Amino acid sequence: MTGRGDNAAMPPPVVSPLPTRRLAWLRPLWLLAGGLSLLLGVIGIFLPLLPTTPFVLLAAWCFSKGSERWEHWLVTHRHLGPIVRDWRATRAVPLRAKQLATVMMSASSLWAWWTIPSPIWRWTPGITCALVALWLWHLPTRPPRAD
Repeated sequence: MTGRGDNAAMPPPVVSPLPTRRLAWLRPLWLLAGGLSLLLGVIGIFLPLLPTTPFVLLAAWCFSKGSERWEHWLVTHRHLGPIVRDWRATRAVPLRAKQLATVMMSASSLWAWWTIPSPIWRWTPGITCALVALWLWHLPTRPPRAD
């Protein structure tokens, strides 16, 4: 062995394993953030100005950082699970969902415009919904399923 170009005799480098345990103090924060996001998503089912899907996706992400059990519960949930599973599988939003969200946000913004008395605050829901719609339409559109 001459040491010139003979790598077979060299031992593999020592690599320290990555920590598999998350920091214990972060877990409650991830669970709290996931719980609040899920709560906002559920409220968004009934309140037109509050979008459901982004909050459910955020909850799933937070739960994936804080608790495998909660993440599994959300992913396998009968009503909310398909949102998360579909997003994770395709990273795309169905065209129908984009259209429905845009119509609902537009209607809600118009309703808010007429009901909010302060001229300055009237713009807040519309601007917020416009930004969410821009983000939503910049996401890839999932092709229709052949069910």
